[in-house]
Amino acid sequence: MSENKKSIRLWVDGVFDLCHWAHMNLFRQARQLGDYLVVGVHSCEDIKKHKGPPVLNDEERYEAVRGCKWVDEVVEGAPYITDPELVKKYNCDYVVHGSDATFSITEGDPYKKIKELGWYRTVPRTNGVSTTEIIGRFLLMDLKHLNREKNPIENVGIKEIGKMTQGSTEKEQTTLVSHYLPTTRRIVQFSDGKEPKGEEKVVYVDGVFDLFHAGHISFLKKAKEHGDYLLVGIHDDMVANKQRGTNFPIMNLHERVLCVLGCRYVDEVIIGAPFNVTKKMIEDMNISKVLHGTTELIIPKDAPNPYKVPKDLGIYEEIESVEKFNYMSERQICMRVLENRLTFDKRNKFRSDREENETENEKNENN
Repeated sequence: MSENKKSIRLWVDGVFDLCHWAHMNLFRQARQLGDYLVVGVHSCEDIKKHKGPPVLNDEERYEAVRGCKWVDEVVEGAPYITDPELVKKYNCDYVVHGSDATFSITEGDPYKKIKELGWYRTVPRTNGVSTTEIIGRFLLMDLKHLNREKNPIENVGIKEIGKMTQGSTEKEQTTLVSHYLPTTRRIVQFSDGKEPKGEEKVVYVDGVFDLFHAGHISFLKKAKEHGDYLLVGIHDDMVANKQRGTNFPIMNLHERVLCVLGCRYVDEVIIGAPFNVTKKMIEDMNISKVLHGTTELIIPKDAPNPYKVPKDLGIYEEIESVEKFNYMSERQICMRVLENRLTFDKRNKFRSDREENETENEKNENN
């Protein structure tokens, strides 16, 4: 940028509950419109008043947004009804939102004042996933699914989902399983494509990374501190299901890949990484250190430890995520939804009906 050219600053705000790859794609598209992206994240108190309760608390959502590589600055507790004075305070030129409609139960359009000022800009909304739809996947379960003593780890998740979809209507099926269609274009958009330089120390971590959350982000941040280039292996859905059981993973492989690629601490991912870290893999990828968290590792009976080779080579180490978020897991997040099933069922029905109406209105406008 030349010294005479004005820097363009963008403002985006929202709930960003279960901060997923569609949220990250909004940040990516908004960032392309300028030079600096400020993201305002609403407080739980304000969200409840205007929309209904979120699944994640304030700190968990702030940290998730802060971990996205297209976000330059996070404003905590930004008001649900976008305040022009706050936008001006952060020297932002435009307010960016997806092309989907927005609403407040009590006050209508939260961007009304911004639109009147001519500051409002839109980017195409991301189809294939929404927070409402993800919560719909949770609601397939029962609390007994999360009790490992009564329900040991076994590869039954895909079968169970298949049974649940039999006889359901087309509308019901849209919230039962992921219907994201992966494309190479989307992966390219999320990937930096940078290879490690010869002198850079490559650190490798692997895992499921389902429902990408603040615990994952704090772990990846800590892992990056052990080297210069962070390579993340993401296990495929069958391996993930053997590790987590029942209806897990909630997010499919490609959705999990996009979430991890959107993290500011990650340089590259291996899609469908092998469960066992081999010597050839270490040599081919020039890996200097293999790290793993303290989460439970399910090893099939009579199978070798997947980290035997890096342990024998003396390059294996276990690390914990930041204590502030080390309690987080996909199982714990699901528990929150299921313990408040009635509340989220009502919220989901309201939002699902609204999203369906928005889609129908778009079709009518295009015809």
